[in-house]
Amino acid sequence: MTIAVGDSLPSTRIEIVGNTLGAATEQVDLATFAANRKLVLFSVPGAFTPTCSEQHLPGFVEHYREFKDKGVDVACVSVNDKFVMQAWAQSRNVPEGMLMIADGNGDLVKALGLDSDFSAYGMGTRGQRFALLADNGVVKSVEIEAPGEMRVSSAENMLTHIS
Repeated sequence: MTIAVGDSLPSTRIEIVGNTLGAATEQVDLATFAANRKLVLFSVPGAFTPTCSEQHLPGFVEHYREFKDKGVDVACVSVNDKFVMQAWAQSRNVPEGMLMIADGNGDLVKALGLDSDFSAYGMGTRGQRFALLADNGVVKSVEIEAPGEMRVSSAENMLTHIS
């Protein structure tokens, strides 16, 4: 079942990686982590892939300060290992404080009901392209892209959902 507005974020382990190669990682429970904070969680099908690297992540990097000024944390998740996520963050100048989540086995996207089969592209199970806004662990907005699209999950669109 796909997560929806009004649902609570699931209790599932996430791995937050540092933004530089070799940085320490932190394993936390998503529900616990999201408590008492506003969080935009956006998902890309794969680090270093064209749309993810040229549009999706850069939009959140560019607008990161605007989210922070509104009291919102930003986290990027991809079904990649922590080493790939660290290298991607470093190569894309992800600012300190913007969270990168390595979902190597796809546990998080599966728990959200937002996993997708990318086997036809040689990528196996990945996360759909989406963004959600949660306040104190409760989903306030979920924006899921149609295949091949990158509009509703953009940083610019997500900023319009924050009051």
